[in-house]
Amino acid sequence: MTSTVDPTTDEGAGDSELGRARRRKEDEHLITGRTRWTDNIVLPGMLHAAILRSPVAHARITALDVSEARGKPGVVAVYTGADLAEEQGSLPCAWPITEDMKTPNAPALAVDTVRFAGEAVAVVVARSAYEAHDALDAIDVDYEDLPVVLDLETAARDDDLVHPDLGTNVSATWVFDSAEAGSGGDVEDAIRDAEVVVERTFRQQRLIPAFMEPRSVVVDPTASQITMWSATQVPHILRLMLAMTLGLPEHKLRVIAPDVGGGFGGKLQVTPEEVLTLLIARRLHKPVKYTETRSESMLAAHHGRDQVQKLTLAARRDGTVTGLKVELLADMGAYLRLVTPGVPILGAFMFTGIYKFGSYRFACTNVFTDKVPTDAYRGAGRPEATFAIERIMDELAVELSMDPLELREKNWIKHEEFPFDTVAGLTYDSGNYEAATAKARELFDYDALRREQAERRERDDPVQLGLGVSTFTEMCGLAPSRVLGSLSYGAGGWEHAAIRMLPTGKVEVVTGASAHGQGHETAWSQIVADRLGIPFDDIEILHGDTQSSPRGLDTYGSRSLAVGGIAVVKAAEKVVAKARPIAAHLLECSEDDLDFEAGQFRVKGTSKSVGLTDVALAVFAAHDLPDGVEPNLDSEATYDPDNFSFPHGTHLCAIEVDTETGHARIRKYVCVDDVGHVVNPLIVEGQVHGGLAQGIAQALYEEAVHDESGTLLSSSFAEYLLPTAVDLPPFVTDRTDTPAPGNPLGVKGVGEAGTIASTPAVVNAVLDAVRPFGVTDVEMPCTPMRIWHALRDARGGTK
Repeated sequence: MTSTVDPTTDEGAGDSELGRARRRKEDEHLITGRTRWTDNIVLPGMLHAAILRSPVAHARITALDVSEARGKPGVVAVYTGADLAEEQGSLPCAWPITEDMKTPNAPALAVDTVRFAGEAVAVVVARSAYEAHDALDAIDVDYEDLPVVLDLETAARDDDLVHPDLGTNVSATWVFDSAEAGSGGDVEDAIRDAEVVVERTFRQQRLIPAFMEPRSVVVDPTASQITMWSATQVPHILRLMLAMTLGLPEHKLRVIAPDVGGGFGGKLQVTPEEVLTLLIARRLHKPVKYTETRSESMLAAHHGRDQVQKLTLAARRDGTVTGLKVELLADMGAYLRLVTPGVPILGAFMFTGIYKFGSYRFACTNVFTDKVPTDAYRGAGRPEATFAIERIMDELAVELSMDPLELREKNWIKHEEFPFDTVAGLTYDSGNYEAATAKARELFDYDALRREQAERRERDDPVQLGLGVSTFTEMCGLAPSRVLGSLSYGAGGWEHAAIRMLPTGKVEVVTGASAHGQGHETAWSQIVADRLGIPFDDIEILHGDTQSSPRGLDTYGSRSLAVGGIAVVKAAEKVVAKARPIAAHLLECSEDDLDFEAGQFRVKGTSKSVGLTDVALAVFAAHDLPDGVEPNLDSEATYDPDNFSFPHGTHLCAIEVDTETGHARIRKYVCVDDVGHVVNPLIVEGQVHGGLAQGIAQALYEEAVHDESGTLLSSSFAEYLLPTAVDLPPFVTDRTDTPAPGNPLGVKGVGEAGTIASTPAVVNAVLDAVRPFGVTDVEMPCTPMRIWHALRDARGGTK
């Protein structure tokens, strides 16, 4: 992977830690394996759980015999849904998007009906994991098949019902209308008066998060406080939701997220497995561990995306867009998990992208099907929205015979127009789409590639060249709380941090943001080192434990730095403020005469100074402090932003498509992202590369496929195609820097940017290569077979 910015240099850092390409502190133990995953945890007397899962998608359980399993070697107990029905409650959904939203009961263990293949039916607890899994085969279950509801559009017609007691498969319909909101005109008027109307339907296929570490949970109920270790992104939310769901005293439950091997939204959840392990451990009063297999993870952990998007775009002949109407069908799966219904709503605010629309209407219908529930997956609603708007902008460019970059430039928000109130009701705080696009175009050598494309078309080359464009912005740094409250989200958007000054001058930083690969320990150390003048290696970051870090809202939505990092800044400012009167006392001067820089309080105009570390020791001794001053520098802060942050960028992709085989190969990929000021360029590069891999994978490789009975056919990596390094091109990356005005670091989120932008760039490139043959769409993933079929069909069914 290549970058025009060398991330191994201290890019613009000077004496500051901010901008310095520090290698990650956590890599030493993560990469070498000297770490503690949940599955590594072994407790005295620990038992192991294994789960029997339904092989059918929709059926009534008519008989369930576990007697033989109970007699198997090593087996301690076997539980069915009937055994736990009175105490398991219903898995929580924290986002009721409408007052009349239909929310079915969601048991952790099915009681009388299963509604997706992979739903938990029984749990075996044994003295070893092998014995628990072996006993599953001895459980006898009889199923009475029920109609299976799989197709979204069919499900919305209510011919067959996933939950007959609800009387419909429609969970909720959520609408945003710019005319009603006062943010724009009436979209139907814009469509009626348009000189050009483009209408397209796009399919967002179902994806599997496929995190590196499968889900795992250990529960120890043997002390006065129950301790749960879980491979989760959200230990604080998990603790609260488990306490509320199961009626536990919250202060009697401690949740720890040890080193977590990736999440991508797939571990932003309160899972059936966590509930079951907790209930069973309490019943047996022994530690219990459950660790899923990879196939179980793909079968039963929540999936992402899965939408049908119908867009109508109104424009003038000169390319000016005037209105956008979006009609969305979103697949919830069989149940509503933690934030399932709200994921498509996050996208509602981003369908207009970086463009100045005069009118906008978004209507989303959430539908139940007999599939595993969907929920957050890297980008959560924003990639779906960006894909749709960038695809239809290309379709408009084709309709008008305009260059796609020229069309975008005609409609995007200019840098001098920020802050900009969008037709979707957001205020974009900063951006410079012109600068990012100009730099990307230069690095890509756009004009030369267009000339090569023309030459290939002229000579009827069997390998055609396509160029794809994607410009994007996203709302991230999930907050502020008041906005989330207006959307009926069940939590706030604040984040908490605390700084503990130790007597020797070392520092402990406690953060409510829980890392699962993002590099928090490094970035947070850099922030504190910069603000307090404490050496980088003298700072320890504590996270992921609701006992040592009792307040937090965890990690998702690219919020860690833009919200959690700013809480650290605010806590550091309080440390300095508390130290100032003590330093003044030690230096025998007025507080107003002190400057603080690089860890030193200095008397203005003199050489007299005292270090913050000396003040910390003086506070510990407390022998000579000002009257009435508390001997304590420790400080904490809770930060709730006034606005989201809005990173943006331009991604350009060149793809060669073999028109005889359908094979598509990415020849060149350039992205220029603007994530505001950068704390650590190495971490940013890693986030961008990882995001690009996942976005490109959606475009070309990944898809969760079910057969007509609802069985997941892609339940292992033999069928679910994840790209390797061999399948991906070198990435040419660069950045522009438009700081976020709403926070003191000027930072924006970066964790989801690559995933959001790359998918439409790749698909637009594929279509650009094959449009001369009459191909107007290829459904994702754009596999060689799908491209070949599209070419064959466009040629009238001949090769």
